Amino acid sequence: HSKGLKFGLYSDAGTLTCQKRPGGRGYEFQDARQYAAWGVDYLKYDWCSTTTQNQQASYSIMRDALLKSGRPIVFSICEWGTSKPWTWARDVGNLWRTTGDIQDCWDCKRDWGGMGFVHILDLQDGLESYAGPGHWNDPDMLEVGNGGMNATEYRAHFSLWCILAAPLMAGNDIRSMKPEIAEILTNREVVAVDQDASGLQGRRVKREGDSDVWAKQLSDGGRAVALLNRGKAPAQVSVSWSDIGYPAHLSASVRDLWAKKDLGTHAGSFSANVPAHGVVLIKVEP
Repeated sequence: HSKGLKFGLYSDAGTLTCQKRPGGRGYEFQDARQYAAWGVDYLKYDWCSTTTQNQQASYSIMRDALLKSGRPIVFSICEWGTSKPWTWARDVGNLWRTTGDIQDCWDCKRDWGGMGFVHILDLQDGLESYAGPGHWNDPDMLEVGNGGMNATEYRAHFSLWCILAAPLMAGNDIRSMKPEIAEILTNREVVAVDQDASGLQGRRVKREGDSDVWAKQLSDGGRAVALLNRGKAPAQVSVSWSDIGYPAHLSASVRDLWAKKDLGTHAGSFSANVPAHGVVLIKVEP
């Protein structure tokens, strides 16, 4: 706390954590009191060693324990999306994982369920109606800076998490990150998209081949729009204003949030050349 950081802990709803250390089952109220005494701000609660337990019931017990602890503690549900927590967790936790574990790669998949950035991104489409202030879909922590992708890919990863109004948790070692990584994680204009007061999760509004367009409505009436190139070569990606809920004839100003540059007024649509595995992130304002 003295360094301006929050204090988060990890535990598990079962008898053992995923690292085979003691879990919280049967000790939820004792654990919550101890967490409060330690000044914990955030609890991630995993789902290993749970055998026949019911997800909603188990997480509700820890929710009740945290509420009685006397300290506000953010409750992160991590049962990997297996019971569709977005349908029941709004009144149980503050955020819930929607998928298996993220991997530091563009599109890899692991036999045990881990997956790369674009696979997790695809699984968020359609979940936007379940998210809002105080109850968020969690596509997992950021891999930005961990070395498995390049800076272009990390900008795409970070941009789309911001469009999704995802909880932004740096998964890299912030003590030793390169300047280009710090620049990604601390771009105020991009972070502002994630933190917009409306709390609306963005959605995919267009897909053509390897090109995606994702858009997020902002509290000022503007739109944040990510032009994503999933392909292995540069590509022209376009968005029509009608794709993002504006009249087709509208003239709107466009700002590039990574370049931090105003791109002028555009009537009806906007297009950009997007690098391979890259993104152009813009703010559109009528």
